[in-house]
Amino acid sequence: MSDAALCHPLPAPVPAAFRQVPVPGGNLACWDTGGGGPAVVLLHPGTGSHAVWGYQQPVLAAAGYRVIGYSRRGHMGSPATDDPGCAAEDLAALLDALGVARAHLLGCAAGAIVAFDFALAFPDRVARMVLACTHMGLEDADYAALSASLRPQGFAQMPGDFRELGPSYRAANPEGAAAWLALEHAAIPAGRVEQRRLNRLDRAALGRLAMPVLLVGGDADLWAPPPVFRIFARALPGSELVILSECGHAAQWEQPEAFNAAVLGFFGRR
Repeated sequence: MSDAALCHPLPAPVPAAFRQVPVPGGNLACWDTGGGGPAVVLLHPGTGSHAVWGYQQPVLAAAGYRVIGYSRRGHMGSPATDDPGCAAEDLAALLDALGVARAHLLGCAAGAIVAFDFALAFPDRVARMVLACTHMGLEDADYAALSASLRPQGFAQMPGDFRELGPSYRAANPEGAAAWLALEHAAIPAGRVEQRRLNRLDRAALGRLAMPVLLVGGDADLWAPPPVFRIFARALPGSELVILSECGHAAQWEQPEAFNAAVLGFFGRR
């Protein structure tokens, strides 16, 4: 891959309506492109917010989708609350408020964990689901030990761009890395909120997902390298797996053309 292939100017966004959506005990910042096409809900990483989808929003909208992005509690525009609530229940309340009965879900990193939990609890509300660049939050003891062994002590305290962005991207696109870091710094103004789950998330739970699932990983992802994604694929019969080359934990930002092509091909399938 050439250096030029790693440098992607942000496309112009399409118009979207911004609003605060009430959920039990709080409000979520949300944007919605509207339209009559199938809905796609974007679930941001733990380092992000509704603002991190600049490479996806216009592309999905141009393909005819109604694109919805929102911030979970404690992230940009969505105040933290005394009761952190449940992220899957918040998503259900958001869809109800927007009049969306069923949607495609695209979750990255921590957002993929929320999508996983939501799909277990509300399977009839999920058409197709993309789970990208995530350790999936699996609670199996052997998997948790394996996952923890991949990163040294103190890794979570290392700079965000080192943890999340692959070295190829940081070397070839320092301006893009700086733009990503600015979004990360703005994403969580008052500290991360740990929300409740509705389900135990383990390999058996992956096997209960009935909707079509696309797994997308990066070959330089320090959180979930390709062998970890193959664990997920084996636990998810019928799932599809795409591994992007020279890509870290932020595939939607580092490799947007390849990422978007995989997502559009998957969502567009009948």
